[in-house]
Amino acid sequence: MAQVCPISTKRVDSNMVRVISFQVALFTTALLFTKESIFALVMLFDFFMRTLRQSHLSPFQIVGNFVLKGWGIAPKLCDEMPKRFALYMGLVISLFLVVFYMADVSVIATVITIVLLICALLETLFDFCIGCKIYYTIQVAKGFVKHGRNIK
Repeated sequence: MAQVCPISTKRVDSNMVRVISFQVALFTTALLFTKESIFALVMLFDFFMRTLRQSHLSPFQIVGNFVLKGWGIAPKLCDEMPKRFALYMGLVISLFLVVFYMADVSVIATVITIVLLICALLETLFDFCIGCKIYYTIQVAKGFVKHGRNIK
């Protein structure tokens, strides 16, 4: 049974999400090996633009549009809200990356970078979104709390 969002009827192209997550994985890998904060800054800017729904300013979205149109890949629609929640998580994680890399706290920055890389690769390779799973878990928990049900 497919999970659906009870809050929003908006849909997004999961192929675009996967192309963008591939780019996040590339930038995260570059960040991991070079420790250059410019990669974290680019990801922060990209996540921020997409969070503000200014995708025409998102470098990853622009490349994604070029790839999907160039290869003629048809959209595969999925619920927006879980992907949006994952986008917010990406924004927060990339903000932490910028702060930790610029403050030269490399151990914490490396751990966070590896977590982001794993999440991006899971989305890219297997269409498995960690942020979406967290979103659905929160929605289920809110349903139990809202209706006074006890989890046993």
